[in-house]
Amino acid sequence: MSGLDKRGGFSKELGHRSLRSLTACPRGSQVAQSRAPILQARCLQGLIMSHLWLPSCQDSLPGSPAAPSSPTCHSLAKKVKKTSASAPAGHLSLLAAPQNKVPSKDAVPELQACLQRARELSARVRALKDRAQEGAEEPSPPEAEGPEKRPRSEKVPAYQRFHALALPGLPGLVLPYKYQVLAEMFRSMDTIVGMLHNRSETVTFAKVKRGVQDMMRRRFEEYNVGQIKTVYPMSYCFRQERNVPTFKDSVKKSDYQLTIEPLLDVEAGGTTPQLTASRLLQRRQVFSQNLVDRVKEHHKAFLASLNPPMAVPEDQLTRWHPRFNVDEVPDIEPAELPQPPTAEKLTTAQEVLARARNLMSPRMEKALSHAALCAAEPRSPGSPSPALPASPPTIPPSVLKGVPQALLERIRAKEAQKQLAQMTRRPELELRLQRLERLPELARVLRGVFVAERKPALTMEVACARMVGSCRATLSLGEMEKHLLLLVELLPDWLSLHRIRTDTYIKLDKAADLASITARLARQARTEEGQ
Repeated sequence: MSGLDKRGGFSKELGHRSLRSLTACPRGSQVAQSRAPILQARCLQGLIMSHLWLPSCQDSLPGSPAAPSSPTCHSLAKKVKKTSASAPAGHLSLLAAPQNKVPSKDAVPELQACLQRARELSARVRALKDRAQEGAEEPSPPEAEGPEKRPRSEKVPAYQRFHALALPGLPGLVLPYKYQVLAEMFRSMDTIVGMLHNRSETVTFAKVKRGVQDMMRRRFEEYNVGQIKTVYPMSYCFRQERNVPTFKDSVKKSDYQLTIEPLLDVEAGGTTPQLTASRLLQRRQVFSQNLVDRVKEHHKAFLASLNPPMAVPEDQLTRWHPRFNVDEVPDIEPAELPQPPTAEKLTTAQEVLARARNLMSPRMEKALSHAALCAAEPRSPGSPSPALPASPPTIPPSVLKGVPQALLERIRAKEAQKQLAQMTRRPELELRLQRLERLPELARVLRGVFVAERKPALTMEVACARMVGSCRATLSLGEMEKHLLLLVELLPDWLSLHRIRTDTYIKLDKAADLASITARLARQARTEEGQ
């Protein structure tokens, strides 16, 4: 067999294998969809090569039969017809050309265009396959473990964001949740340090950490110690010492350890001062006051950013501004703690270059100089900026369109005056205002009680018991009695108090207009609130 015959046979075999592979894949499967372009290209290439080489080779060889009567061509045509009958029409659309004819001169450019299209499809499938392999080999990022590795942008839990709103009692100078946690850490740390110091034992951070974590069931790191030092710098003296007995195999005696010593006033006798309970309480109060002063600084900046700006003396401030979000106050930056002295090590390219300048080749020296310059370049500003206190909500200009500017200024001034009076109000006055708000409802309930009892006067105990059962607000008998005494104080012409022997009676004027009574009470509440 000559070389031309071998080439033609190879082309036919390539076409047969491609056809078998194409028809072997199930219809609609993922493999068939991905391999269809490649198999079509191979099948078409084999058929074209058989068309171009077999007839011409048989015509050029002596003694060869004609092309139409060739058994090889007939068998190939039969296989193609059989395959096209069993395979989907979409996959074999390119094979519609007759198999037993020699392509003419006009069909050659068309076949070349089909070959180019097959090569493009093959390259596209190869690129998609490489991209899928790269996506499968790419490792997924590890998930953060625990709340300590949580990114800063993640939303804080609701019990921390709205901690100040959920506190019971009257509003006052409450601390943020994170500041209260830090105050509790200082209390636990001071307790552990006091126990070890009173026993004349060297206080190390490892001992304090274990004790604080057992007390609080919360992690305690050097970061928190740095925050405590920032808030109360004169609380402890920190040093790095070694040769401190640890009684542990994991920590060597020659290793440096962070030691903590409480700073106390020296007693008159020159003896070592003890960290007593009174001193612990005093230090705790100083730490809490320092935390409040820090929040006051942020509150002062918030008041200055209002429109119009407000200024409240710190000694008269009794509560925060209503729109000041206490729990969004920035974290306390930790102070720098003493670090153990490190042995001299070559850590940068500049140090290596300075030490071994005479021991290296000029090429290595040039590479190290380039690395040192790259390391000295400033990094791109990508670090997150510290969080600022919550700014007051701004009203879009479209909402205030058409409103006179003078009217807006008067409204803002009146609102600022009201908020200023609210922030400087005493707790006793706040409690009185709360009672005044309940008085109109209590007046209606009290008149209903007298009408139901059909008596001109009732004892204080009976009236309080009836009103506690009829009022919507949950009040005790003592609180209800205080409300009735306030009613007697504000409306003596409507409700009077009579003390007979050991009992106290109240008498109500049923003929008075109840609407005018409630209007007078509401007017009194507005008057005292605006003071």
